[in-house]
Amino acid sequence: MTLMRITLAGSLLSATLGLLSGCATTQALTPEQCQAGNWTEIGYADGAVGRSGAYFANHVESCTPIPGSTPNRVLWEQGRQQGLKEFCTELNAYKLGREGYAWQPVCPLEDIEKLEDAYNQGRYYYLRQRDLDRLSGPYPWQYNRHGYGPYGWYSPFWRPPVW
Repeated sequence: MTLMRITLAGSLLSATLGLLSGCATTQALTPEQCQAGNWTEIGYADGAVGRSGAYFANHVESCTPIPGSTPNRVLWEQGRQQGLKEFCTELNAYKLGREGYAWQPVCPLEDIEKLEDAYNQGRYYYLRQRDLDRLSGPYPWQYNRHGYGPYGWYSPFWRPPVW
């Protein structure tokens, strides 16, 4: 019983940390970051995690009410383009596919075929592993929005209703 509690507590802790780390990547800039105005560095950080050019609007929204801050789109975009060089690698594309993330069209077009091939290889492995996990589970049909089975219920001895 104690081992099960420890395992459950560990699972809850890792899920909580995962949620918190996901929140940390989408937080608004601090007032100090807005006032410092190192937009090339901010853009580099955004590019390194694969953010699109539309993400700059979030920075404008968070920095506009702060006195002494002026978001600079040109410097931010220069930094983002440098950060995208770190993000747009074949290894990273494979990892995104392997972990089940969607492909985001933020990378330059010159090497897009190699990146999409790497992503598709990772995605193939992810889908095969997901299907294997589902089939080896206790209920091969898994859950759907209505319950178990292909029709929303599960019963090995099901018969159609008699009207």
